[in-house]
Amino acid sequence: MFTVYMIRSEEGKQYIGDTSDIHRRLAEHNTGLCKTTKVCGEWKLVYKEEFATRGEAMKREKWLKSGVGRAYLKQVLNF
Repeated sequence: MFTVYMIRSEEGKQYIGDTSDIHRRLAEHNTGLCKTTKVCGEWKLVYKEEFATRGEAMKREKWLKSGVGRAYLKQVLNF
């Protein structure tokens, strides 16, 4: 099982990614093990979708990072 997720920092920054272990990955973000997110404080999981294959997850991640995908997340999450 693969998860596409969006996390949000206390400062309002957002990060979209994919993983096979969402709990481990969130811990990595919050303990500074992820270079991209280590300077933004605590991160909270605000959105996730699960997929059977990594390919499906990567395709969805790419879409969520597009302008249309970000607009979709903004509408769904009321940001």
